Amino acid sequence: MYNDTIAAISTPIGEGGIGIVRLSGPEALAITSKLFTEKLADHRVVHGHVIDPNTKEIVDEVLTCYMAAPHTYTAEGVVEINCHGGPMPLQAILGLVLKHGARLANPGEFTLRAFLNGRIDLAQAESVLDIIRAKTSASLRVAMNGLEGNLSRSIKTVRTELMNTLAYLTARIDFPEDEIEEQDIVPILKDTRDKLQKIASNADQGIIYRQGVKTAIVGRRNVGKSSLLNRLLKQNRAIVSPVPGTTRDTLEEVVNIRGVPFVLVDTAGLSAHHGLVESLGVERSREAITKADFVLLVIDSSAPLRSTDRDIINILSDKSVLIAANKSDLRKRVNLDNIPNEIVYISALTGEGIDQLEGKMVEYILGGKASSCDTLLVSNPRHKACLEQAITHLNQALAAISSQMPDDFVTIDLASALNTLGEITGETVNDELLEIIFSNFCIGK
Repeated sequence: MYNDTIAAISTPIGEGGIGIVRLSGPEALAITSKLFTEKLADHRVVHGHVIDPNTKEIVDEVLTCYMAAPHTYTAEGVVEINCHGGPMPLQAILGLVLKHGARLANPGEFTLRAFLNGRIDLAQAESVLDIIRAKTSASLRVAMNGLEGNLSRSIKTVRTELMNTLAYLTARIDFPEDEIEEQDIVPILKDTRDKLQKIASNADQGIIYRQGVKTAIVGRRNVGKSSLLNRLLKQNRAIVSPVPGTTRDTLEEVVNIRGVPFVLVDTAGLSAHHGLVESLGVERSREAITKADFVLLVIDSSAPLRSTDRDIINILSDKSVLIAANKSDLRKRVNLDNIPNEIVYISALTGEGIDQLEGKMVEYILGGKASSCDTLLVSNPRHKACLEQAITHLNQALAAISSQMPDDFVTIDLASALNTLGEITGETVNDELLEIIFSNFCIGK
């Protein structure tokens, strides 16, 4: 299947200055040569025209680059045709490429070929998608660290130590009559386990940078939730009105707050009495609260605390909640002395306290730990799960040694740890997992 030549449009759908049709495979150069008016040279950009061989009509004026294997993204022969970035020229060129021998690429198939051909490992391949989807500069930095192989090198170092230990135990089991020098493997196993625990310890923070923090902005009606959303976004995204209940549905936007992507969800105001449309909005508000990783509870600091406010606080008892006491530009009339949550006084109207609120939001999410440029962050939930499984297997191996169980029991857990770590870098991956991973990619990458 992977010996044929694939092609796809590698730029986003829609109008743009430039669009790219990419080919990869053994016939990439031959197919392009049938359509391109000029002769192509390795790793050179050549100006010319794409023509329809049947009609001799010019399809578009293009810049074409041929890259010979193995020095390409896929480690195969690759051609990239840079044409005008409209749907018609892109589809016309792709149609000609497919007509003359290429196959339409599956989602992520270019990156899959890069993995299968050994140019990158699986962790690096997954980082490609993270780079594409990065929402902040910090997210991009974490993804680039993955693409550069920082996680892969750490995992491979641990796997090498475990393989050497497993080889030693296997030799003792298979050749009991030989005099094999006695080794104390407990320090080795503890050391490798500790290394994995250190890598896994930052996983939650890395996943935050990768996926963002689902943040519900909640509160009763007319406390300024939409005004706060607009202030955090630094644009008028939500409709703001002095009439209570303006927001009837949830509104979702992503904002970069000090490198952390917050997925802000503005919700309909919660109240005891509402009509049918408002009821639907309130129901969606409750759903947003359920799905949220973090909640900003907005309270009107210019009015006494109402029973509705207290009801909302009770609803949020199992959530991570930060209270934004809005309208601090007005006379303070609220009493929050008995509220257990941390409170930041703000004015969504004037911007007072917003900088402090943003700082507290990031502090809540990162637990006061900001990542440095050289910090290895695991940002993929799949990788985190594999690390945790491997740590469990190593703890079981250590427990088996402590209980003076036969070496066979120890080798079972060591082999399981090796296999699980291999799923991160791809040494022990199966076809089903590959299909799941690469199905998340867009066609053309």
